Amino acid sequence: MDWDKLRIFHAVAEAGSFTHAGESLNLSQSAVSRQISALEDSLRVPLFHRHARGLILTEQGELLYRTAHEVFGKLAMTEALLTESKDRPRGLLKITTTVAFGSTWLAPRMREFMEVYPEIEVHMILEDKELDLSMREADVAIRMSPPRQADLIQRHLLTMHVHAYASTGYIKRCGMPHGVKELDDHRIIVYGEDTRPPVPDVNWLLRVGAPSGALRAAGMTVNNVYAIMQAVAAGAGIGALPEFMVQDGADLVHILQDLEGPRIDAYFVYPEELRGTQRIEVFRDFLLRQVAQSHF
Repeated sequence: MDWDKLRIFHAVAEAGSFTHAGESLNLSQSAVSRQISALEDSLRVPLFHRHARGLILTEQGELLYRTAHEVFGKLAMTEALLTESKDRPRGLLKITTTVAFGSTWLAPRMREFMEVYPEIEVHMILEDKELDLSMREADVAIRMSPPRQADLIQRHLLTMHVHAYASTGYIKRCGMPHGVKELDDHRIIVYGEDTRPPVPDVNWLLRVGAPSGALRAAGMTVNNVYAIMQAVAAGAGIGALPEFMVQDGADLVHILQDLEGPRIDAYFVYPEELRGTQRIEVFRDFLLRQVAQSHF
């Protein structure tokens, strides 16, 4: 099989259309279509079902895509290892973590890292879903639970403490709860059920103080912890937030002082293939220094 045609096929399968693949490859839609047709002719099987709203992989296309995706992921990893400088860390570093942790804690601290290591090109990918590190969707991850893949190296990074918060405006309007039973009379803002939550038992405020097996009704659901913080700060209700998200000067009041949610352990994770890579090591050491200077 022709490598160039495989590269184009992989891009089309990822994009779901000839037009979007062409934009990423800097090729015309017709040129992409011709290459896919030529690949299908050489293999003598259809790779896509063509519909007005886009392309869907056939069974044979799915098989080829899985193999091509694995091959191109391994090639990208090999390229990164080959091009890294022996003298000074350089190259692309793709970092993934949750939206909340990346937005409120990690991103504000990256300036120092980039000034010390200007030849490392930093790409931050903030997703509450877990990216596949073995397929090089990212180089390193900061995850809020231990990795399930056996081929990933992990290091415990920190433990977060979670409490209930409300804004001063909300408390003035709705009153301060003095016990967990009183949460029944308040609007509770929790993580939505449409996507997999970034941490275990993220909606513990719905069950604490309720009869065994029962859950109080949520006032609002949001599929993003950073958005929960913004809603709580705006006076929409009460929410559970990690301590690191409550910045100095924020209009957030720690309520029910004796109440603490499940603690969250965060891990620094990367593939076995990147062990000993300079840019991974210097970023890990930078993280450990920053964690030691922070309160969680």
